[in-house]
Amino acid sequence: MKTIAVIPARGGSKGLVNKNIHPVGGLPLLAWTVLQARDAALVDRVFVTTNDPAIAAVARHYGAEVIERPEGISGDKATSEAAIQHALDVVARDHGLVADTVVFLQATSPLRLPGDIDRAIETFRQEGADSLISVTKADDLTIWERREGAWNSVNFDYRNRGMRQDRPAQYIENGSIYIFTPEVLQGYGNRIGQKLAAYTMEFWQTWEIDTIEEVDLVEYYLKKKGLLKPADQSDNHHH
Repeated sequence: MKTIAVIPARGGSKGLVNKNIHPVGGLPLLAWTVLQARDAALVDRVFVTTNDPAIAAVARHYGAEVIERPEGISGDKATSEAAIQHALDVVARDHGLVADTVVFLQATSPLRLPGDIDRAIETFRQEGADSLISVTKADDLTIWERREGAWNSVNFDYRNRGMRQDRPAQYIENGSIYIFTPEVLQGYGNRIGQKLAAYTMEFWQTWEIDTIEEVDLVEYYLKKKGLLKPADQSDNHHH
């Protein structure tokens, strides 16, 4: 049983420039996810796939192995799936490592508690799933959409609103943790297969960094939840 973490982190983001290595809570953004993956007892190896030498340097500094991603699958239109499939091919070819479980972590979602990754892997295994997504409960989210000039209530019936607690619980895919088997990726070209499990996280863990405004928000939660690392942590982690 080999479980590998793959963190896609390309250069050239449109919203926040150099987003993946932008400082957040005293560390480059990517470092949070690399350290969390390395701290997970059930993860055997941690790989960052990137097309950017500066991102590669940060990844290596915090203890990840780097896969050089071809430009053809590094642009705005390239899917994470393509990057992960390429990473699995390289890991098999160059490292002789065939993974049976892939943990795909987004660097833009650093709000993970210690144990989240391990608990998600345990859930995936216990449920005999072929794929897993991390979710947060949308407790009082009433969604509307505008269709052909008219407003429609999407996830509730405005004519029969009822009590909030009587509505079925709904969940947001929060983008933090995905787990799947390589077969799912190859068979469906997708991170989600036929038997999906979910790992529920807390609502504040929904936030991710796409713009400069969200840096402050994520730093607030890192501080509030006691997740900030002491300043010298990175070098202790470095073997």
